[in-house]
Amino acid sequence: METTESLFEALFARRAELAPLRGEIRAAFELLRTCYRDGGKVLICGNGGSAADSDHIAGELLKGFRLKRPLPANLRAKLVAREPTLGAVQAERLQGGLPAIALSAHAALLTAFANDVDPELVFAQQVNAFGRSGDLLIAITTSGNSRSVLHAAVTAGALGLSVIGLTGRDGGRLPPLCDVVIRVPESETSLVQELHLPIYHTLCAMVELELFGPQ
Repeated sequence: METTESLFEALFARRAELAPLRGEIRAAFELLRTCYRDGGKVLICGNGGSAADSDHIAGELLKGFRLKRPLPANLRAKLVAREPTLGAVQAERLQGGLPAIALSAHAALLTAFANDVDPELVFAQQVNAFGRSGDLLIAITTSGNSRSVLHAAVTAGALGLSVIGLTGRDGGRLPPLCDVVIRVPESETSLVQELHLPIYHTLCAMVELELFGPQ
């Protein structure tokens, strides 16, 4: 039977160069698990390709990723009681979701705040609006020096959010702002991003199995 541990080990079987990061990746999983078990949500930010990764992570968390995630029986019953025809469709097809917000996804806010206030603070503003103590920020910057991401990490820490950093070999200015920082062993942007993907896929799969798998 598949377990969180088997998913964890499979990552290093596929990508041996990530083995030195075992401790950091496990610690990131533990932060994610704690956040969700305590009723928190995950905020994710990054620029360019890392913005796409932010959307990707949110997509894996908000709906079924590798598991079906059926709704609890009591919620299915409430949906049908609320409206039998529409509720029956929802009871059958909706999936359990883990709250996650990609901060790069809000075009009107991003452009308005960048134009009217400060483009470097577009993610920090959203962390300030959405974030609550017990939530978690995933801060993605391949260089570790993206100022919009650094500002978001500062705001998150001040508000009591945990911070997981995904970055490259050097880490830049990001590590001191994180509870856990995963620095992959590459420096060129596209190669860093290639290593970020299997890491966050594994983290999403582990959290999903922990929360929606067989009990």
